[in-house]
Amino acid sequence: MNRLSVYILKRYLLLLLGLSIMAFGVAFSIKASLGTSPISSVPYVVSLFAPLTVGTATIIMHCVFIIMQILILRRDYHPIQLMQLPVAFFFGYLTDFGVWAVQGISYDTYWQQWIICIIGIFLVAAGVSLEVKAGVVVLAGEGVVLAICKVLPVKFGYMKVGFDVTLVVVACLLSVVFTGQLQGVREGTVAAAIFVGLIAKRIGKILERWDLEKE
Repeated sequence: MNRLSVYILKRYLLLLLGLSIMAFGVAFSIKASLGTSPISSVPYVVSLFAPLTVGTATIIMHCVFIIMQILILRRDYHPIQLMQLPVAFFFGYLTDFGVWAVQGISYDTYWQQWIICIIGIFLVAAGVSLEVKAGVVVLAGEGVVLAICKVLPVKFGYMKVGFDVTLVVVACLLSVVFTGQLQGVREGTVAAAIFVGLIAKRIGKILERWDLEKE
């Protein structure tokens, strides 16, 4: 393999590692029962009333996001972004595996729930940092935000916050309508919304010292 091929391979392996860590972060968040992160709130709520696993619901949601990107960008949509599709399947199936892997973890107190939740937040943040470092393809949720920012004069940070808030609101509505009570959105969701980005930035600064071309 030449140097360029090795460089590209490293980036994709880093992406897969990031997605794997992120999927386990989602699994820990679900296990904590304090509310999932905004991006996982809708799939989790759907899994509560539909015959779908969290991972399958995640795949479907990401497919919807890909269609939204195509509709928003139209001729400006680059086919390479369809790489988001296999990424969505990998992330979805791995999320289900993560949920299965952590099912043996138990807790008896509220503070123990928070420990599990915090582990989930750190894992999601670490996964996001590695995904960004890989720089090959973004998850479909981020792809939608980027697509909207291309057609509207809104900064990515503000649009991402608005997008996450929208997902949480949709999750709340689905939960109340189909289960009769609020599920999947709690204080852990708020904590994830606040701290995942902050922690990911910190980890990202550390990863900046890692030059993939020289490895």
